[in-house]
Amino acid sequence: MISAVKGTQDLLFPDITLWQTVERTARETFARYGFTEIRTPILEPTELFVRGIGDETDIVTKEMYTFNDRKGRSLTMRPENTAGVARSVVEHRLYESPLHGRLYYIGPQFRYERPQKGRYRQFHQIGAEVLGDPAPGVDAETIAMVMEFLGALGVMGLAVQVNSVGCPHCRPIYVSALKEELAGSAQHLCGDCRRRLETNPLRVLDCKVPACQPYLERAPNFTDFLCEACAEHHDALREALEILRVPFVPRPRLVRGLDYYTRTVFEVTSSALGAQDALLGGGRYDGLLEQIGGPACAGFGWALGMERLLMALPQPAASRLPWTYLAWAGGGTYRAALALARDLRAAGAVVVMEHAARSFKSALKRADRMKVRFVVLLGEEEAASGRFTLKDMATGEQ
Repeated sequence: MISAVKGTQDLLFPDITLWQTVERTARETFARYGFTEIRTPILEPTELFVRGIGDETDIVTKEMYTFNDRKGRSLTMRPENTAGVARSVVEHRLYESPLHGRLYYIGPQFRYERPQKGRYRQFHQIGAEVLGDPAPGVDAETIAMVMEFLGALGVMGLAVQVNSVGCPHCRPIYVSALKEELAGSAQHLCGDCRRRLETNPLRVLDCKVPACQPYLERAPNFTDFLCEACAEHHDALREALEILRVPFVPRPRLVRGLDYYTRTVFEVTSSALGAQDALLGGGRYDGLLEQIGGPACAGFGWALGMERLLMALPQPAASRLPWTYLAWAGGGTYRAALALARDLRAAGAVVVMEHAARSFKSALKRADRMKVRFVVLLGEEEAASGRFTLKDMATGEQ
């Protein structure tokens, strides 16, 4: 038997109905904010992620599915979607059109990670990007949008954490202070942290190893090192969040795992996820388009993993499907059954018809296993008189 690749899964009914509900809610919510959908290729040039995400990030160095095609071109199955959206914006000059400044996407991403609960090698993301507007109000409004989306789904125990990671002018000052603070305790940090201190110091703050936490808590606060422009942007963000009635918690050491972020970064957690409570994150990336060959263009976005989101959703109570199972008996009723199924579907009903004659007792057992709500029983007498028997499987009435 050939099985699914490790770290992937088949999405089957009835689980797929919850996925469809989430996707439909996302589309409806985002449309109210003027966002339109974009679908980018799964395959992208590897250079896009090396330049966009950062060549020292864990994603690029450890997690990407990369291969050479038959002409020797290095291609990568997208590990995230922001870089692909940015590439599309540059390639099609969407930054010149006010209609394409607000984009969202829904689709699979690929990372070679250790599979665990809620984390897969093929995983699915919902995300949104705003291009061309540097205003801090954009950051706040986009955060408000995702909180409205999560609220519509009924996700409980939500908290928004915000920080600013500065800009290319003030961030190096913070990085120097961070390295100086941690230099004396580097021997107590995990191997990844020691490596990151040399290659990508900000990523040290994203470490989850318990033994590292006492030392990382001594790290300086980012907000103490912001330049005047970044400090004003951060203050305006906080004010806008208050106006939009989005409760938030300042988290002065919050960073994101990708190099392209500038100024605002944020994370949303849910107590429904337990100790590993991170649900989604994002931030501002005002230099990303330039890094991949485009013009200077502001950007802000976020992404969440569908599999993680589904873990945080309230579990629906078991119920029967609002379907109708149509069974018939007697050699002369098949044509009448076909016509009845046609008419019921035209009236809006979901009808699953039995195409082989079976006893009504057998049909009711089959319908019960299918967990459908209604059963239509059509015998020869009913067919001749234009009637049928309807049984409610939830109440037993007919």
